[in-house]
Amino acid sequence: MDFLSLFAVYVAVVLTCIILVCKYSGQQQTPFNNLFNFLIKVVSPFTPKWLQKLSQWTLHRLFHQRNNMFIYLHILLEGAVYAEFTYEVFGYCRDMDTTLTSLSVPYILLAIKSVFFYLCIKRDPGTVTKKKIAGQLHIYPYDRRLFHPGVSCPTCQLVKPARSKHCRVCNRCVQRFDHHCVWVNNCIGAQNTRYFLLYLFSVCAMAGDMALLTADMLLHAVLRSGLLRASYIDEYGQQQAAGPLFVVQHLFLTFPRIIFMLGFLVFVFFLLAGYALFHSYLAVVNQTSNEWYKSRGYICQHCHPTSTADHLCSPAPDHYKRYYYSRGLLQNLGEIFSPPQPVRKKDN
Repeated sequence: MDFLSLFAVYVAVVLTCIILVCKYSGQQQTPFNNLFNFLIKVVSPFTPKWLQKLSQWTLHRLFHQRNNMFIYLHILLEGAVYAEFTYEVFGYCRDMDTTLTSLSVPYILLAIKSVFFYLCIKRDPGTVTKKKIAGQLHIYPYDRRLFHPGVSCPTCQLVKPARSKHCRVCNRCVQRFDHHCVWVNNCIGAQNTRYFLLYLFSVCAMAGDMALLTADMLLHAVLRSGLLRASYIDEYGQQQAAGPLFVVQHLFLTFPRIIFMLGFLVFVFFLLAGYALFHSYLAVVNQTSNEWYKSRGYICQHCHPTSTADHLCSPAPDHYKRYYYSRGLLQNLGEIFSPPQPVRKKDN
């Protein structure tokens, strides 16, 4: 059970890190920051200057500048999972008389996901430009709590429309800014939020369907092998019935790559399912993740390294103010899937 224990510890540590990241995201004083700063102080005297500069440059390049690294990583992980599924699981499922229709679903979902993934990457999120600014200023009213009239972006030199934000990574202001997603190397804004939502749900469906097919294959493998009725001789020479732990150990030894693929699929499914549900909730109440964080007093420490709060923002728990832009379920969803376009003045 050493291998199983190690794998369980690994999963627990990863899930704990994700929970802590979600809990302390946007706050300056966090256990992560304190631990990271402590480690830097301890390691810095023994680390060569060139290695420190290289590490800082790499982190800045990955997370604070536009690059395609995470797109390539996404494609690589996806290719590895589908290669393993096609090479091993597909053949086992065919031996168990699984229908081709069921086995073709993951590939259909892959094609659908790829379309939304491409649209997330290529679709303009709603860049605020001089040509469109006159119309974009009239799309949303200012709530005078998170967004105030007459505020200009010091970088773009344009008046900021309500619900817009300047992205330091893309170096542009984005209409109805939600967040910058490194996995698509693009901002998520008014014009591509619908594609991002559909992309999340298609990935969840893809991971869930492949996980179910893989789990069904493993279950049939156990039933056909008769492991549930088998027995073994323990270290004391006593005959013991093969229990669930013995079956799991056997599966790890017999199908190691399939087991790790299944674990990865389950992990991705639950992680992205939670993220997709969060963004679905935001869509239902007509709120962006940027507004959700700012309404609770959280800010990006990279964008505002010396401030603790936006001096123009006055977070309040009032329900009406928090959901200022909500217009009802149908209108809110309609705004996501058919976003309002800048009003163009007709020439006289």
